[in-house]
Amino acid sequence: QVQLVESGGGLVQAGGSLRLSCAASGTIFSIKAMGWYRQAPGKERELVAVIPGGGSTNYADSVKGRFTISGDKVKHTVSLQMHNLNPEDAAVYYCQIRALTMSGVGVYWGQGTQVTVSS
Repeated sequence: QVQLVESGGGLVQAGGSLRLSCAASGTIFSIKAMGWYRQAPGKERELVAVIPGGGSTNYADSVKGRFTISGDKVKHTVSLQMHNLNPEDAAVYYCQIRALTMSGVGVYWGQGTQVTVSS
């Protein structure tokens, strides 16, 4: 059983910064990819940033230059540093990993952490 636990969400003023962290536990043989998604009320879940299995890190256009994803595939952690937040960034943020476990390759999600940005 793989579990992802997120932390670091909260309330911040526009222009402020937050750092989200996510730690995965369980029997993980290897992590293929790790990323962050977000879902605002009434909207679909969208990709924010991802560290793929190969190639370079990808970001949503709306966060490029403001957010930075970092991950450790050995320690099974992934973080998202967010700067210059604006009200459009407010959402529930979810970390996701694609990992090889005893059950094969699967996709796992955290429970979500709320980010609120006041204008």
